[in-house]
Amino acid sequence: MFDDAPSAPASGDIAYSAAYGLKESAPEHSAAGVLSPAQKIIGCVLLSACAAMLTVAPVATFIVFNAIASFYFIIAIAYRGILMLIGARAGQSPATETPMRQGERPVITILAPLYKDAEAIASLSQAIGALDYPADKKDVKILLEEDDDETLAEARRLGLQDRFELIVVPNIGPQTKPKACNVGLQLARGDLIVIYDAEDQPERDQLIKAAQAFQNADPKLACVQARLNYYNRNDNWLTRLFTLEYSLWFDWLLPALQRLGAPIPLGGTSNFFRTQTLIEVGGWDPYNVTEDADLGLRLSKLGYRVEMLDSTTFEEANCRLGNWIRQRSRWIKGHLQTWLVHMRAPGAILSTTGWSGLLSVQLFLAGNVFSALLNPILWFVFILQLAHGSIFQNAVPAPLQWLNLIALVAGNCCFVAFAAIAPLKRGWKKLCIFGLTAPIYWLFTSMAAYKALWQIVIRPYYWEKTDHVISAAALERRKAALQTAAAN
Repeated sequence: MFDDAPSAPASGDIAYSAAYGLKESAPEHSAAGVLSPAQKIIGCVLLSACAAMLTVAPVATFIVFNAIASFYFIIAIAYRGILMLIGARAGQSPATETPMRQGERPVITILAPLYKDAEAIASLSQAIGALDYPADKKDVKILLEEDDDETLAEARRLGLQDRFELIVVPNIGPQTKPKACNVGLQLARGDLIVIYDAEDQPERDQLIKAAQAFQNADPKLACVQARLNYYNRNDNWLTRLFTLEYSLWFDWLLPALQRLGAPIPLGGTSNFFRTQTLIEVGGWDPYNVTEDADLGLRLSKLGYRVEMLDSTTFEEANCRLGNWIRQRSRWIKGHLQTWLVHMRAPGAILSTTGWSGLLSVQLFLAGNVFSALLNPILWFVFILQLAHGSIFQNAVPAPLQWLNLIALVAGNCCFVAFAAIAPLKRGWKKLCIFGLTAPIYWLFTSMAAYKALWQIVIRPYYWEKTDHVISAAALERRKAALQTAAAN
């Protein structure tokens, strides 16, 4: 199909290794199979026990489960509050004392995995070309899927084969972004490697900052993660709430995890790795749909360190609810995959990161999943109590009723407070008022969480595609990029 396309030789051997290398060499780190044999046994025993308890004593079972759920919800929210306090004191990463001369800068391989992204490729290629870094030290690889004729045709129409390397990823194994990145990893010639997504617009000096971050660092620094945020934040209510969430995540919570020395679940883009270290740990897991969150934990478990980079990559925030639900359900499914994989050997996390690291996995990574699942249940119990107060009061002890109320009210009040504070580090004060609507946003998150729970059972490795270039801002950027390409 692509015989005349200029591309690196993504051979069958390379594709096979990209798809199955981690699964075969280190199955304990792979999400293939979702559950390990031991987890399947434990799961069956727990489900059987729960079924028996519900049959014998349904009310008592409800009380026990309700108490556990409310207590976990409160603890997870409290942990996030602690991270917010730590994040408030976490400053920007210090600059390197000795500036790196241009001749000393390492080659950086830029991987751009694309699928059905013909509309986005013009803006992305312009953003990559605008990065302030020596052209001969930017090893750019556009990774295209074998069945994606449209994106390849657009890349060739724009003449990208003359500036970058177009690599065709054979249709072997799961068709996921991490598998494509593993193909690029095997063909990389850079000392450092970074991934940019289709809609990314990194700040121009990001490569320089990343190279400097590694310059005087010890070999245990395996990755630096740039901050992510959105350029179309004011499009509508959804983009504003999405911006509040990203500001909270990348400006407050992840820097707090860094200060604690806890594992950092990486974002899906703009993370820079030492190429050799990435090869040694097995690359990305092609069976995990949030491959970088998994890789951040794996690096920590293997004794490496991740730090935040004082640079931002701006993306297109989802402005359509259906598209947002698809993206969010994939993220939650991937975080659940990641938690299950790393709970196969929790002692490895404990031994390298201590109790703070293990707690962060249980209350931050897992907390994002389980809090979203528990929130609508707490609302349901609260509404049930209001509608059938006398029956509910006779069946449920008063302390548990208070625990439910505290979990619901405190949890949602914290959601509001965190969201309202989140944009202050960037000076976006006008967004703070929208934090008051955070409970509605989190109910949509819960919808995505239940979809993710269903998908992890029936379609665990399915990569739900997010549409790009759908906002007015993104369309304008594409128009400008095409005009620039035509002028050149």
